[in-house]
Amino acid sequence: MDAADLHRIATEAMRARGLLPAFSPQALAEADSLRSAALPRGDDVRDLRGLTWFSIDNDDTRDLDQLSVAEPLGGGAVRLRVAIADVDVMVARGGAIDGHAAANTTSVYTAAGTFPMLPELLSTDLSSLHEGRERLAVVVEMAVQTDGTVSAADLYRAAVLNHARLTYDAVAGWLDGVAAAPAALAAVPQLEDQLRLHDALAQRLQQWRQRRGALHVKTSEARPVFEDGRLVDLRAEEKNRAKELIADVMIAANGATARFLAERGLPSLRRFLKAPRRWDRLVQLAARHGVTLPAAPDAAALDGFLAERRRVDPAGFADLSLAVVKMLGSGEYAAAAAGEAGQGHFGLAVNDYAHSTAPNRRFPDLVTQRLVKAALAGQGSPYDAEALAGIARHCTLQEDNANKVERQVLKAAAAFLLNGRIGEVFDAIVTGASAKGTFVRITRPTVEGRVVVGFEGLDVGDAARVRLVRVDAGQSFIDFERVR
Repeated sequence: MDAADLHRIATEAMRARGLLPAFSPQALAEADSLRSAALPRGDDVRDLRGLTWFSIDNDDTRDLDQLSVAEPLGGGAVRLRVAIADVDVMVARGGAIDGHAAANTTSVYTAAGTFPMLPELLSTDLSSLHEGRERLAVVVEMAVQTDGTVSAADLYRAAVLNHARLTYDAVAGWLDGVAAAPAALAAVPQLEDQLRLHDALAQRLQQWRQRRGALHVKTSEARPVFEDGRLVDLRAEEKNRAKELIADVMIAANGATARFLAERGLPSLRRFLKAPRRWDRLVQLAARHGVTLPAAPDAAALDGFLAERRRVDPAGFADLSLAVVKMLGSGEYAAAAAGEAGQGHFGLAVNDYAHSTAPNRRFPDLVTQRLVKAALAGQGSPYDAEALAGIARHCTLQEDNANKVERQVLKAAAAFLLNGRIGEVFDAIVTGASAKGTFVRITRPTVEGRVVVGFEGLDVGDAARVRLVRVDAGQSFIDFERVR
């Protein structure tokens, strides 16, 4: 199987799930017209190009959505600025590009490649915060205290410049003391100080959330490995210190954005995660390890259990994390009226949370950016309550469809890799158990498949030995039987 085979499977899966795999000629023409367009600057745009902005992302990421910079304040506090690409200035509401983005609502990242929400001329070029390129941005400025509290925040427009494009693995290796410093640290003055300040600041922010019950889990995702255009492996890519650094900073920015809109009297799109429906199963899972969780969902108690298991069984913590994540379920979007408190996010232990930091690849973030810019201009909401509610429902639906496409293509790739391994036995963990079937995840390659024989009595979080009995790359089938 080569990349072209996978791309065909991905394209068919996109269409089957109601997602658009390609842009219309009108959308591409709109994008092309922006090549030489003069973007409106306005008197309200601050010139912050001289600050030591930097980005950290995956090695192959080209749609850079955010930069950050920090500086010490008195008494141990820190001023943190997060610059978010001003995508709205290029994507006219109601235009062809906006229509495509509103239909898909997200970029779809498959083993066959990315199906971007915006034309690549924008998302990976004109609206991407590339190193050395002047860009317009919406800046979230926060004062973070020594205990991780965000005591004050403001939002405004600015011109920014990315002085260093860094990667997760390089930064994490350096912070952990197992790799040399990234070359940019020697080339960009004050960059090393910025990274160390960000690392300390992120730990403050994370600890503040963990005191409130934020869950600290170890997750990974499989990424395809090609050699000479042929798929040869699916390798697990885990969280690291640099990824957590960026995640903590962005969570803070998303919370500050939600509160800003509430304070300005505008409605918003919120991201929330309900208390887990399968809390009883989490209670059972903890009891296996001699830990008693309360009968009602309690994030702090669950995180305490996770922290203890990380300490006593680091080798098994990834499987435990996977089981917990599966039982937590998926986040959703909801519209919050002006002045209305948002629903909380159980996993992050935050309220008033709005996705805002990735407008190149998520439509809710683009909508939120338009709401923020309306607030800054002293205007009313560009979306009424009914429109926002409809957007929230559609974004939740399409996110689920995108996830299904990603899983289907990943399974097709894994089925190809497993084609010659029928009859082989694997260690697995149960990731799903319902009327739709019982599913397990194996490693090497990292993928999920269905247990078609012997699934009785299995539940999420159980360890199992399974034998591979059938694969079909074209249909994305991977079937196992339980080995007792």
